[in-house]
Amino acid sequence: MSEIMKTDLAERIERLITEARKRTVAAVNTAMVYTYYEIGRMIVEDEQKGTTYASYGKETLKNVSMYLIARFGKGYSVDNLERMRKFYLIYSNSATPLRNSKNLKIVSSNSLENTNSATPLRNSQIPQTPSAELHFTLSWSHYLKLMRIDNPEERRFYEIEAAENNWSLRELQRQFASSLYERLALSRDKAGVKALAQKGQMVEKPEDMIKDPYVLEFIGLPELPQYSESELEQRLIDHLQTFLLELGKGFTFVGRQVRFTFDEQHFRVDLVFYNRLLRSFVLVDLKRGTLKHQDLGQMQMYVNYYDRFVKLEDENPTIGILLCTDKSDAMVEITLPEDNNQIFASKYQTILPSKEELQRLLEENIK
Repeated sequence: MSEIMKTDLAERIERLITEARKRTVAAVNTAMVYTYYEIGRMIVEDEQKGTTYASYGKETLKNVSMYLIARFGKGYSVDNLERMRKFYLIYSNSATPLRNSKNLKIVSSNSLENTNSATPLRNSQIPQTPSAELHFTLSWSHYLKLMRIDNPEERRFYEIEAAENNWSLRELQRQFASSLYERLALSRDKAGVKALAQKGQMVEKPEDMIKDPYVLEFIGLPELPQYSESELEQRLIDHLQTFLLELGKGFTFVGRQVRFTFDEQHFRVDLVFYNRLLRSFVLVDLKRGTLKHQDLGQMQMYVNYYDRFVKLEDENPTIGILLCTDKSDAMVEITLPEDNNQIFASKYQTILPSKEELQRLLEENIK
């Protein structure tokens, strides 16, 4: 048999078929999510007709489950039907207002199957299907995770971010476990917290991308034993993709230990990034222990050098971030200029934060 040659035409056709298969899988997944929503609606509306709500619903779901499993195989257990019911109850009451995107399929609930829903619900907490458009763009597994988030605003935030950033289920779980919503919300007022739920994370100015703390549990370094700054840097490089996700939207990696020479002295910036949304260089310095005012002065010099000799005229001012294990906010405030919007000091930690503690701080912050 002659050797198969991979020509340019064959490669282009291969890419076309691969992309078509991906779109087909995505379309099937999206269709199933809408189907599960409709199943949930049918279950809720059928429950209205029961005279004894609890026993009626339980027995009905059991019979429906047995029938569907016989027809379509596993996947329609009583527990799964209950999840579809919950899915409808949550999203018919508060369909997530995702921002417009050419990749988002928009389907109106009016275009779904019509059934007679004139009978009023006995339980006033059970919502009617809204006429607003529904935007389901994630997999069913994503929605199973989202439904376990009790706070509606927090749930909407993670749904928007997962859709717009193409988070896998694993990444969604990681961002939730690292309390991304609370960490971003802590640096915002009431209006800013509300905007997170309505629009997700909008990066329009340097302050929008800053977190405090940054969570670096993925590098595998314990919280207490000693390790060097160079070891921390190496671990971040080894897990660069995850670190970029932790930094946030729009980041691209430029280099590590980037050297520049000034007045016959050599200096090195630990990590250099570029943020495409802000159109700015972002310099990151890693500090073990408590942050000192000398560290802030050094970063100020790094930022000034990049602003004067590296960035282009049409690019925005350079941003400096110092990641440290401890800092005094008062010392940072008195060291930096009053109108500072370029240099930021944030703590980092190598274990997941206490979600309960962050939620408590957030509640105190927005009172």
